[in-house]
Amino acid sequence: MTLSTGNPLLDDLGIRVVEWRTGHCEMEMEVRERHLNRRGRLQGGVTATLLDAACGYAGLLREGDSEPGDAATITLTVNYLGKLGHGRLRAVGRVTGSGRSIYFASGELYAPDGALAATAQGSFKRASLASPGA
Repeated sequence: MTLSTGNPLLDDLGIRVVEWRTGHCEMEMEVRERHLNRRGRLQGGVTATLLDAACGYAGLLREGDSEPGDAATITLTVNYLGKLGHGRLRAVGRVTGSGRSIYFASGELYAPDGALAATAQGSFKRASLASPGA
C-alpha cells in the first residue's frame, strides 16, 4: 500500500508513505540521478529530508483522531553511517516519547540491501488548533 504524503516537496522527491499508524511511519524513495551529489552519492539533504519526514509523520496520527494532525520540526540530528547511491531506500520513524504538544521520534534509513545507512533523532511540535494565519 502506498499513501500520498500530502506534502508537495516530499511528493516531488518521490517519497511515498508505505506504512502509517499511531507512533510509526515507514516511507520509501527510489533514488534517481536528480537526488545525487557531484560524487554520485545520495545528497545529504535528501537523506535528512527523508528521515525528518518519517520521524515527523510518526507523530501525526494519534489514538482517537480520524485525520492526521500537523507538526513542525524543532530539532533533528542525523547520523550518516554509509554511502548511498541508486536503489530503493526505506526510512522508518517511531515516536519515542510524547507530551501534549511536543513529541520525540527516532528514525533509521535502510539501503537497498537492508544495511543501516543513517539514523536520526528529533523533536516535533504539534500544530495549534488555531486557524491558519492566526
